[in-house]
Amino acid sequence: MTQTQTPIPAFDSIHGRSVLIIGGAGFIGSTLAHRLVGLGARVMLIDSMNPLYGGNLRNLAGIEEQVTLNISDVRDRHSLSYLVGGKDFIFNLAGQTSHMDSMADPFTDLEINATAQLSLLEVCRHHAPDTKIVFASTRQIYGRPHYLPVDERHPIKPVDVNGINKTAGEFYHVLYDEVYGLRTTVLRLTNTFGPRMRIKDARQTFLGVWFRRVLENQSFEVWGGDQKRDYSYVDDVVNALLLAALNPATDGQTYNLGGPQVLSLLDTAKNLRDVVPGSSFQVCEYPEERKKIDIGDYYCDYSLFNGQTGWVPAVSFEEGAMRTLDYYRGELSHYI
Repeated sequence: MTQTQTPIPAFDSIHGRSVLIIGGAGFIGSTLAHRLVGLGARVMLIDSMNPLYGGNLRNLAGIEEQVTLNISDVRDRHSLSYLVGGKDFIFNLAGQTSHMDSMADPFTDLEINATAQLSLLEVCRHHAPDTKIVFASTRQIYGRPHYLPVDERHPIKPVDVNGINKTAGEFYHVLYDEVYGLRTTVLRLTNTFGPRMRIKDARQTFLGVWFRRVLENQSFEVWGGDQKRDYSYVDDVVNALLLAALNPATDGQTYNLGGPQVLSLLDTAKNLRDVVPGSSFQVCEYPEERKKIDIGDYYCDYSLFNGQTGWVPAVSFEEGAMRTLDYYRGELSHYI
């Protein structure tokens, strides 16, 4: 995988621009909001604050007076019609991310990850036709890899309801670019982690539970252990979101985002133990109820986005873990 070491721009051109972040009180959305405020953008946030998802007002600590937060649901088409108007950029980050929840309650997953996405695009077509939309999709749409690393030409065959609905959501974005000229870019994320992530359970990623256990001086479980993964630190993902928003060449395109390392789950656990000496873990059998929707090994080829924008993930898992744990040592009570 060839990687161009093009410097990441300063993003100065976003100063003074009007930005809407859907899912803005969540993990990635709030981290993006902090960055945008620092860049001088005018930031509006939408978040449902549903306790099952990632919204947390603590995520906005320090920028509460510099952003506008609307408590609204992406499924509410009428409020969206009002909120999208006049926006230069829309970061569409809201979604139901739990694979198990999607199997237990498939219709809610359908509403959020597919129907609401179509509704948003229709609203933008009529009320914000000149906006640029960046949509956060997921590597889950590929299902079990046929080959590694996975590039964007890989067949799409999701193994759960969440993956099917996310596929529909991203295909709607591409379609509306092609047919209606609504400028959209799709980024397929993988195992994003960092400060402000959900750690009370595994609804966003298993790493949240691992970090919480370490912080509470408890052993964490590694299911299986041989599965290979790549991990994206949230600051690297925010850089990618901004690059996709500001680069017209990304309009109508779909890209993988990945991490700088490929680690087995066992090696990931060992690295976390190295970051926090004295922490411990247990290797367990993979739960039977999850085996049918497990994708096995996954790591991606992100060279397409790298070649287009110069983006390279810079933060290693070890460095990201240290930053994340440092954050929660002072903030844990707000996230559990």
